[in-house]
Amino acid sequence: MQWYCGVTAAKQPGDEVDRERERVAAIGDDASGWRRWGPYLSDRSWGTVREDYSEDGDAWSYLTYDKARAKAYRWGEDGIGGICDRYQLLCFAPTFWNEQDPHLKERLFGVNPAEGNHGEDVKEYYFHVDNTPSHSYMCLLYKYPQAAFPYKNLIEENQRRQGQGPEYELVDTGIFDDNRYFDITIEYAKGTTEDLAIRITAHNRGPDAAPLHILPTLWFRNTWGWGATPERAPQIRRADRGDVLGLLADDEHAGRDPNMPAAYSLGMRWLYGPPATISTPASLLFTDNETNGERAYGPGNTSRSAFTKDAFHRAICEREPNAIRTDLQGTKAALHYDYEVPAGGSVTLHLRLTDGNRTDPLADVDAIIDARKAEADAFYANLAPATASADERLVQRQALAGLLWTKQSYLFDVARWLDGDNPTLPPPTRRRARNEHWRHLNSMRIMSMPDKWEYPWFAAWDLAFQCVPFALVDPRFAKDQLWMLLFEQFQHP
Repeated sequence: MQWYCGVTAAKQPGDEVDRERERVAAIGDDASGWRRWGPYLSDRSWGTVREDYSEDGDAWSYLTYDKARAKAYRWGEDGIGGICDRYQLLCFAPTFWNEQDPHLKERLFGVNPAEGNHGEDVKEYYFHVDNTPSHSYMCLLYKYPQAAFPYKNLIEENQRRQGQGPEYELVDTGIFDDNRYFDITIEYAKGTTEDLAIRITAHNRGPDAAPLHILPTLWFRNTWGWGATPERAPQIRRADRGDVLGLLADDEHAGRDPNMPAAYSLGMRWLYGPPATISTPASLLFTDNETNGERAYGPGNTSRSAFTKDAFHRAICEREPNAIRTDLQGTKAALHYDYEVPAGGSVTLHLRLTDGNRTDPLADVDAIIDARKAEADAFYANLAPATASADERLVQRQALAGLLWTKQSYLFDVARWLDGDNPTLPPPTRRRARNEHWRHLNSMRIMSMPDKWEYPWFAAWDLAFQCVPFALVDPRFAKDQLWMLLFEQFQHP
């Protein structure tokens, strides 16, 4: 396997105007402007304490990787290289399928503490290639095998080692032999604060042509279905025309998230992609971000909606055509592209997530991305010490990219979590659960996570020391993070 991460040599400082530094200096808050949209989607929400409503507090067993396909999250979404707005009302992330896996690749797989040789551990390969503090340009590389992903083998072999010897990693399974995998580069660039150009490039590193389904997926976090009386849900509907496939996400008439202290909405947002061609079939898929009761909890359990979170998996992988909505609307939707990627070749998918109904929206996607990438080069060229070598500059830039990619929208109302949303159906042992002394915490913050897969939660010690390198690229964000820790709700009684 090639470990190339898609990063070019670091640029030396020059006389270019540092547009990124100007943007960072002008940022006033996270709710609007250049930081409103960012990489705030978690890498993992399954197996977390926030999503645990079990009687025994076993978060990993309550919501497993397999159940995550079917159960709507209460407090936060996840995805591969995904983005969302500051309050995570609307989310975007690509989904993949190689026609060999038993399910769509919507989220990153890993072993839990009972399965891992040395505890929980993500078993995927992805690289934080680039990011700017305003998130005007972001790039992530994901390595997706072409053979069936060895979920069972990874669990069983790590368990067999019983804490002895090295971890059993994905590369150890032989799945990357003969370079039979895709290098998938996911890039985002902001044309304006509310206009995002997206480019997904998949390189077939193997010796043979291979199928690859790419589903750019747009969905609303479920904020409407938890109380005794459900709120009115937002809606995503068809908005394509002859020259593009399109989705329109609209929350203008949705009920207000009861957790929000003030009114907040995004209005209308369009996601555009290319139309189908003879060589690349394409279609629109719709469902609802609702729990599949039977698949999440077992036979006899009902679902609030006939169309559920796992519908695309069931429609594509299990050939269940009635799983998706035929009225072309819902709270979760995707553009589905079916590629055949030639050996040693690549395919590129251009998309646009924007606040306007644009004419020819894909025409300048490359230009926007290339411009923001050049501005990122200028920003980092001026950041490193003048005596730094090209390799040292590259190491610094990628390290800071990793830091910027691990920002997350951390939503957690502990009082509501302890008591339950529906007053007639409180979780059985909530009042004696962990975090019972944190009832005063109601976080709706963008926070620096230790790691968005392994430690996707509020960790004051890690956050504090991460502010040291953050101060190098975004001193205001670093100060705000430290200031936040002094608020009464983030203080343990």
